[in-house]
Amino acid sequence: MPARDARVYHCTVFPVLTTSSLRVDVGAVPAIDGLSLATTGEWVLVLGAARALFESIAGIRAVEHGEIRVAGLGPLQAVRAGVCAAAPLDPRLPLRWSPLEYVSWSARLAGQPRDAAMSAAGEALEKLAISPFARAKLGRASLAVRRATVVAAALATGAPLLVVEDPGVDLPPEARGAFLRVVVRALAGRRMAFFAARVSLESPVGLAADEAILIDDGRVALQGAPAQIASSEHAFSLRLAGDVRAFEEAVATRGARLLVPSNPATPTRLSLDISPLTTTDLLRIALECDAVVLELRPLAGAFA
Repeated sequence: MPARDARVYHCTVFPVLTTSSLRVDVGAVPAIDGLSLATTGEWVLVLGAARALFESIAGIRAVEHGEIRVAGLGPLQAVRAGVCAAAPLDPRLPLRWSPLEYVSWSARLAGQPRDAAMSAAGEALEKLAISPFARAKLGRASLAVRRATVVAAALATGAPLLVVEDPGVDLPPEARGAFLRVVVRALAGRRMAFFAARVSLESPVGLAADEAILIDDGRVALQGAPAQIASSEHAFSLRLAGDVRAFEEAVATRGARLLVPSNPATPTRLSLDISPLTTTDLLRIALECDAVVLELRPLAGAFA
C-alpha cells in the first residue's frame, strides 16, 4: 500500500485515540495510571489531562504499562508512518533559525524532498498568518509567532492527524480568540486531538470540536459533545479526607452516582453526578460520615 494511502486508511478506519490501562511515569512517579479511553469524534478536545498524556501520545514520553493507539498505530509508529504529527506547547526552538527554516526542516524530516518541503512550509506559514515573519529570527519573535511556527511545523508534515497542545495558553483574552480562530481555520480538514486545561464553549476550539473527553483523577469522567459536557451542572469532582468509603456509600444511597471507578492511586478523589443532591447536602453527608470535603469543583468548569 503506498504511503499516502496507508495514512488515509489509518485516519479513516481507526479512532483518533485509544488507550488501555495506560500508565505513564514522570520522575518515577505515575502521572497517569490505569487510563482507558476511546474517542469517537474526528476533532476531539481532551480536557484536564496530565501533560504526560499528551507527551506519550506524541511519542515524546515512554509508556510504562498499557497501550496507546493513534489512528490504530503506536505513537512512534504513527509519527514515522506520517499518520500523526504533534505540536507541543513551547518546545525549545533554535533561536537563530527563522520560522521558514524550522517549518521546512519539519517537512523534510517527515520525508519530503527539499523543494516540496519549502513549498509546504510556505503554505503552512501563510495559513497560520505569519508569512511576514517567515525569515525573521525566532529568538526575536513574539510568543504568538513562535507558537504559530510550532503548529505550522506539524501542519507542513502533511500528516492527516494532528495532536496539538493548546497554543493559546497565557495569551491575552482578545489575542487568544483571534489566534485560535487562525489555528482552527489552518487545521481544517485534519483529524485532531486538541489538549487543553479548559476552553470556552464559544471559543473557536469549542465550536470546532465534535467530541470532548474530560479527564478527572486519571479517568474519563465525561465524554460527549462539548455542549453536552458544558451543561453537566450536576457533575462534580471532590477531594476528601476521613472515611471516604462511608461517604461514597452514603451519597450513593441518596441518589448520587459515581461517574468513574475510584482510582486506587488517589482514593480520596471522587467524580460524582450529585443529582438529586445539592452541594450543601454533600457537606452535610460528609459531616455525618466523619469525612471532610477539601475540594469541590464542577467538572463542567472545564468549559470556562
